[in-house]
Amino acid sequence: MTIPCSGVILAGGENKRFSGKNKAFLEVGGKRVMDRIIEVFRQCFTEIIIVADQPEKYSEFDALVVTDLFALRSSLTGLHAGLFYASNPFAFFSACDTPFLRKELIECVLAHTDPRYDAIMPETPGGLEPLCSAYSRQSLPMMARFIQEGKLKIQRVFSSKKLRRIPESRLRKADPDLVSFFNINSPSDLEAAKDMNIFYSQPKGKDSE
Repeated sequence: MTIPCSGVILAGGENKRFSGKNKAFLEVGGKRVMDRIIEVFRQCFTEIIIVADQPEKYSEFDALVVTDLFALRSSLTGLHAGLFYASNPFAFFSACDTPFLRKELIECVLAHTDPRYDAIMPETPGGLEPLCSAYSRQSLPMMARFIQEGKLKIQRVFSSKKLRRIPESRLRKADPDLVSFFNINSPSDLEAAKDMNIFYSQPKGKDSE
């Protein structure tokens, strides 16, 4: 039985590679990346949280918008904030620059949630995918301790005993080409995403019709 889970989007701020533009609001296929992610999240979660350093920029979305609880900002502090405000035992996290995140991939991760583990992470040929993973609220004290000690690498927070890896073979059953893990990190990635959109547009769900 799948454990109740919240959906959290880690929203970045202005990006130097995009002349100060926010990656969440870049368009792919005529739709902003954030809108694409929210559309998929609505099919998976009843509680959606956005962690942002400028919350006012996300007020248009039907989601709980929060900010980091630590002055030091990193992906780990974003995970901590999302879990802190989540009302469910687990929270699934996505970066804000993943235009092809698929509902089936999220469902695959959620199906692997287990109270014996603090983190459920997909493992692709590129390694672990900490920003497309699920985390337990049980890990909040441990996250806070690592942040206070300045240890911010997500993979180092979780011991092998508390980390459940999802192998590539299972991931490909949900997302054959693993496009859910495609990130827009540069202008060339954005151009690639526009080309990929022809083949990998998310099918419309009931909330997008």
